[in-house]
Amino acid sequence: MAGRKPTSESRFPRIAREPRLSDKVADLLLETIIAEQLEPGARLPSERELGEQFGVSRTVVREAVRALAAKGVIDVRTGSGLRVAAVDAAAVSESIGLYLRGGSLEYAKVHEVRKLLEIEIAGLAADRASEEQVKGMGQICERMEREVGRGGIEAASLLDLEFHRALARSTDNELYLLLLDSIGEALLTVRRDNLRKEAAAEDAVHSHREILDGVEAHDGEAAREAMGRHLENVEQHWLGSHPPAAVSG
Repeated sequence: MAGRKPTSESRFPRIAREPRLSDKVADLLLETIIAEQLEPGARLPSERELGEQFGVSRTVVREAVRALAAKGVIDVRTGSGLRVAAVDAAAVSESIGLYLRGGSLEYAKVHEVRKLLEIEIAGLAADRASEEQVKGMGQICERMEREVGRGGIEAASLLDLEFHRALARSTDNELYLLLLDSIGEALLTVRRDNLRKEAAAEDAVHSHREILDGVEAHDGEAAREAMGRHLENVEQHWLGSHPPAAVSG
């Protein structure tokens, strides 16, 4: 009837849109690369051959290839055809870091993930760190202490970050460092602000020493407990002067 207002709730379900043909080809191509465990640099069929195998036009294949190339899955080189791209760990970490630096994620959520990662990292570092790695972490602690003592906030913040990265490296599992790096830049703001406060800076220096003591003694439980206390202190100092909000680097 004329003049009748539409109801706020529709009684009819929305029709799901079918993915484009090029998207289907891209998904199938990616599944094949994963299923066959193709190594970086492995040659792929030409666009013409892919079109014949998938039963689609070269235009569709070209769009699929372009999408996978944009994601860093396929390397398109003139004269050498299509190859599986080498995934750069730094690029993966940077992509996550850019997302976090967008300011759309609350500090509490970033901190929750940080605890999940870093407490386990500390325990594994205690099990796996070499004498040389322990020595290197000790040197980082000494440099950070000097910077804190002379008010070098920026340098101290970077050394704080590097101490945690050194712990991750000593786990002998590159994924821990990759994941830690993805949130490390976003948490630089927290480090800078906290280290400007004398009590927070002293806590950070003392906590790092406690963590290092556990690692040096190869006492995983002590290292985990020390890291847990450290992160609790970091959170309390931050929340003491900042309302719960997004964190940005």
